[in-house]
Amino acid sequence: MGRLLAIDFGKARCGVAVSDSLQIIANPLDTVATKEIIPFLVSYCQSEQVDKIVVGLPKQMSGEDSESMRYIKPFVGRLKHAIPNIAIEMYDERFTSVLAHRAMIEGGMKKKDRQNKANVDKIAACIILEDYMQKKM
Repeated sequence: MGRLLAIDFGKARCGVAVSDSLQIIANPLDTVATKEIIPFLVSYCQSEQVDKIVVGLPKQMSGEDSESMRYIKPFVGRLKHAIPNIAIEMYDERFTSVLAHRAMIEGGMKKKDRQNKANVDKIAACIILEDYMQKKM
């Protein structure tokens, strides 16, 4: 069984999280500049067996797509082209940044570290992946 990989996509940087090979535990992996995310993912998928990539789907409270979808849809298209043999699924990411901040506070992370947006992004990706794995079981 391969890993699951999740992406919290942003215009400047993307948070990346990965599961263990049994797809039980999600861990933050890295935060990568958006312009470097596809080469990063291609390289990662060449070195590790990845069964599926989950991309955060930004929705508004009403359930409609958010404004950031205009950036995410082209990204997903480029990703499918770059890694055609791995399934890519969009998954609702509402509230992940809020939950990431809460997790950092509850985990005792210092205020300076919580203000680092790179930390928020990779923890948000981890929350997307955890939620995805729980819902798919």
